[in-house]
Amino acid sequence: MTRNDNNSPSGVGGMQAMIFSAGLGTRFKPWTDKHPKALAIVNGKSLLQRNIEYLQQNGIKDVIINVHHFAEQVENTIVENDGWGSNILVSDERDELLDTGGGLLKAKELFNPGERFITCNVDILTDLDISKLIHFHEENKALISFGVTDRQTSRYLLFDKNDRLCGWRNIKTGEEKLKRKDSQLFQKAYSCVVVFEYTIFRLMEENNFSGKFSLIDVYLKLAANHLIMGHDHSGDRLVDVGKPESVAVAESIFK
Repeated sequence: MTRNDNNSPSGVGGMQAMIFSAGLGTRFKPWTDKHPKALAIVNGKSLLQRNIEYLQQNGIKDVIINVHHFAEQVENTIVENDGWGSNILVSDERDELLDTGGGLLKAKELFNPGERFITCNVDILTDLDISKLIHFHEENKALISFGVTDRQTSRYLLFDKNDRLCGWRNIKTGEEKLKRKDSQLFQKAYSCVVVFEYTIFRLMEENNFSGKFSLIDVYLKLAANHLIMGHDHSGDRLVDVGKPESVAVAESIFK
């Protein structure tokens, strides 16, 4: 777990990624009473290992991981397994759990300055092709692009016909946040695999984001004036391993 000095050219192979793995996993009890959710096992491999291997399969071996809940267990497992062949940097959130947005901002100094990067969530398993996501991102010259699908959920991101982010909707509560108006909006479920331009850090700071906050808040804040795009990869495998009962679902799909 040393500082990454890789200055390889842009493209999937030269990119860094961050896996958000610091959460309390309250929906994943009783496992998370004694373990971090990141180390929950699916067919003999932890969620963390599976995400590291997923990034490797997409040519990414320089990975940042944030830790909070049972942080020592995560760190020890990384050391014991020699990072599963990847170069792992740890962003320590022991003092305060910062959510995805705050966690990303805290990890700023671990990223290669000026370089595009990827983030994903440790409790999401998918086979989304990151090279296709990056191609979509480059074609659209976007600030941020992320995977979305047509799966059912309670909270959706809203897009116009050109796949540009316009807002957010909670279909259970009826709450809606619209940042761009359009005559027709399409709701898609967030896949939590995201490509960012490095300027996101400056924009978060300029918009006074600090402490604990969600990336969804960042997207909605910036959507009116910046190009934030949703890449529909419906049909790919994806499981949100949010609750213990979802492990069986994940095990039936990810061997």
